[in-house]
Amino acid sequence: MSDKLLKIEHLYQYFPAGGFGKKKKFVQAVDDVSFFINRGETLGLVGESGCGKTTTGRSILRLYEPTKGRIVYDDTVLFDSGDVPVQDENGNDIIENGSPKLGTKTSVDMKPYRRQMQIVFQDPYASLDPRMTVGDIVGEAIDIHHLAANKQERYDKIQKLLECVGLNSEHANRYPHEFSGGQRQRVGIARALAVDPKFIVCDEPISALDVSIQAQVVNMFEDLQAQMGLTYLFIAHDLSVVKHISNRIGVMYLGKLVELADSYELIFHSVHPYTRSLISAIPIADPKTARASSRIVLEGDVPSPLNPPSGCRFRTRCPYATEQCAQEVPKWREVSKGHYAACHNLDKIN
Repeated sequence: MSDKLLKIEHLYQYFPAGGFGKKKKFVQAVDDVSFFINRGETLGLVGESGCGKTTTGRSILRLYEPTKGRIVYDDTVLFDSGDVPVQDENGNDIIENGSPKLGTKTSVDMKPYRRQMQIVFQDPYASLDPRMTVGDIVGEAIDIHHLAANKQERYDKIQKLLECVGLNSEHANRYPHEFSGGQRQRVGIARALAVDPKFIVCDEPISALDVSIQAQVVNMFEDLQAQMGLTYLFIAHDLSVVKHISNRIGVMYLGKLVELADSYELIFHSVHPYTRSLISAIPIADPKTARASSRIVLEGDVPSPLNPPSGCRFRTRCPYATEQCAQEVPKWREVSKGHYAACHNLDKIN
């Protein structure tokens, strides 16, 4: 049995966005992303809105069918598109009948793996059916996977799950609109836990919650991980939260993974200019320290994923950009043990 529970290799996710035939356009939401997650660890994934974090998580679970790549879960290949290029040597999309030319995909029936791979969605209200009681929402997965022999066992499981996330038995008969945002998110977590999963994608699970509730939910995630041996992909905007809960952190920009390292290493010894700009934006509680620290402000707007820049996608906002950055895609390389980055000018920056 491998220590790596999940391996993602050269994952692409393109969405059609108008046009016909060879003129058809694609949103390049995720572009050549590779990483792994060890058993029992938390990998944080951060970046600006629209950088492809959520799309990466949903593609891993095949809620979105990936365009290209390879997904291996617990030594089982869940998806493999084969080694077919998405773009030609000039960087142009290869189009066939209005879709990326990808050959034959190899995939498996996901139902047996839904028990092992779950997701907690960002919006704790939109992700819950307003016509169903909390008991039915949590119990639905139990019914689908036949995890209870009778109604009493089903009832007992639901009560135990609600207690596990800090709710009580009376909440099972209520509807989602009767709860606060934090309580609704707890219902979503209970639903994810209902099938006793090994791996959970936490898709910005605290971004819609009050700051006072965020700490409670993060601590609950940590407690559940310790009790149940869970593995997380924790997607968020807030680096201060991610560094608290994550063992390793990956940074995405416009569909690309630009840096990946141990949590401490990334926060205190980051090498990519984009990562450094994100870290400089973390609020500092001490006013004197905050005034003494320098903020790295990026100029310009994030380019459109419909027509991303050639070469390095960050070059249009990078103060260190050179002609090489416009011509060549930076290679993913190890700058120190377990610390990876994709940048042409690492030696100049550091």
